[in-house]
Amino acid sequence: MTTAQQADTAILPDEIARRIVLPEGHADLAELHEAYRWMRNNMPVGKAIVEGYDPLWLVSKYADIQEVEGQPEIFTAGGADKPGSHNPILQNQAGDGFTQQLLGGSLRLMDALPFLDPPEHTTVKNIAFDWFKPLQLKNWETKIRVLANESIEKLKKLSESGKQIDLVDDWALGYPLHVVMTLFGVPAEDEPRMMALTQEFFGTADPEHQREDVEPLSPEAMAQQFANTVQDFYGYFDNLIADCRANPRDDLATLISVARQPDGEYWPTPYTYGWFMAICTAGHDTTSATLAGTLQQLALHPEVLARVKADPSLVPNLIQEGLRYVAPVKHFMRRALQDYELDGQTIKAGDRVMPLFQSACRDADLFSNPDEFNIDRKPNNHMAFGFGAHTCVGQHLAKLELRVMFEELLPRLESIEVLGPGSVTHTNFVGGLKHLPARVTVS
Repeated sequence: MTTAQQADTAILPDEIARRIVLPEGHADLAELHEAYRWMRNNMPVGKAIVEGYDPLWLVSKYADIQEVEGQPEIFTAGGADKPGSHNPILQNQAGDGFTQQLLGGSLRLMDALPFLDPPEHTTVKNIAFDWFKPLQLKNWETKIRVLANESIEKLKKLSESGKQIDLVDDWALGYPLHVVMTLFGVPAEDEPRMMALTQEFFGTADPEHQREDVEPLSPEAMAQQFANTVQDFYGYFDNLIADCRANPRDDLATLISVARQPDGEYWPTPYTYGWFMAICTAGHDTTSATLAGTLQQLALHPEVLARVKADPSLVPNLIQEGLRYVAPVKHFMRRALQDYELDGQTIKAGDRVMPLFQSACRDADLFSNPDEFNIDRKPNNHMAFGFGAHTCVGQHLAKLELRVMFEELLPRLESIEVLGPGSVTHTNFVGGLKHLPARVTVS
């Protein structure tokens, strides 16, 4: 078969491509996972040709994504500061054009870890990497447990009326945000601002999270909202950095703000911004999505809820399966630096590659009955935190927050009933449930 013939056979059906690439395609999780399943069974590596977007190689299977993510020297995440390169966060062509115009040809909107490759990525990651290690985080467990119980008291008050609540908006969003902002050093009165900016940051295509300063129907609307939100974050961070340097505290913001390069100078502000952005967005949004999604599954599987309530040693299993099942991080884009054959398809140098982490977490090659919620999976080596050099730095903090919450909540959770399917954020990037009608009883 010639290369041209191979390329023709590797083009995904339009319905599948649009469902996975377009943010609105992620509004129906059942149909989204059906599209992932079709790819894994029929075309594990396929090219998506969607109007308004660059051609993209979608990668759906666990082993293939491992192969891509394990070779950053071939599949770059960075290089977005160079003209002609790519954006590690998928935007349409109009959006990338808007960003390039804004940045003089660059697509590196942030000096954050997702935009960097080794060795730069490794150096910048090491600014605060040790803080996120399990032994260091152990020092914060007592504080996190206090915050978890405060959050449970709020849920108890909500539950006392016996009325329907929105389990996500009314409660699940608040706990991870409060934990991260407390450890980070953001005052509690500023948390609503951080929450609103996070929803705008990840919900660029969701009508519910549109900014007033963005024209919603313009082709570049998503990129414009993303850029405007980033600038709002930076405005807040400028004051935070100055305060941390003038009045050092025992918090993560101070640790990053006062970090110095080998020459003794502070790190350039854009790198500090990059760390702050990761903490103030993905640092809590992914955890709240996993918390809400896991509670939804416990409501739908009362026998599992009863088991975990009776045996708290099952909580780690519950968290692992919740992370696999929800998998709130859907993609980070890569670009091939050389020709490469992946699962029978030839990816050419310069081609864009989209590893589908959610799909990897439902790959039947690793997970039997992958669409079932099963806390007895062993092993359960999901890909909710990515793989390779770009594995999530904050994974141990996320698991600690979830463990502490379930250890404190489950003994007091007398009942939980979901009253509808809820709705999810319209995003092909990071997100999960944004609303879930429910009725709970907490002692």
